[in-house]
Amino acid sequence: MDKRFLVCGIVVAMAALLLGFLVHGLLLRADYLAHASLYRSQPEANARFGWILVAYLSIGFAMTWLYRRLHDSDEVQAATGLRFGVAVGLVSFVPWHLLAYVGQPLPLSLMLKQVAFDLAAMALLGLLLAWLRPRRVALTEPDESR
Repeated sequence: MDKRFLVCGIVVAMAALLLGFLVHGLLLRADYLAHASLYRSQPEANARFGWILVAYLSIGFAMTWLYRRLHDSDEVQAATGLRFGVAVGLVSFVPWHLLAYVGQPLPLSLMLKQVAFDLAAMALLGLLLAWLRPRRVALTEPDESR
């Protein structure tokens, strides 16, 4: 694991955590409160906050690792990053929300919002990875004037 991988993994993990808070802490808050009896109480959830950090670190480093392995270009390719993020969302969050919908008595409207918001968040993370370029060797561009 080199410095570039470490930095990219942490940046993507932090961005994922912020997007997760935006989606699940703000945008879907009212939906979750309407079905609060199906979830842990706030004190119980707060006591397990460390697991949230582990989950988002996993997302950050796994996405960085996959992007680095699959995309060898050293150029910013926004479309590639968006496609990558959507693909990761389609193999992770989308099936997870569909399966949770089957197992929990949550409304279809909530599951559809979760899918849409999390898929958009994953696309944004893919775009971030394309911009970060985790395969890039140097953190700064070479100076052509020398």
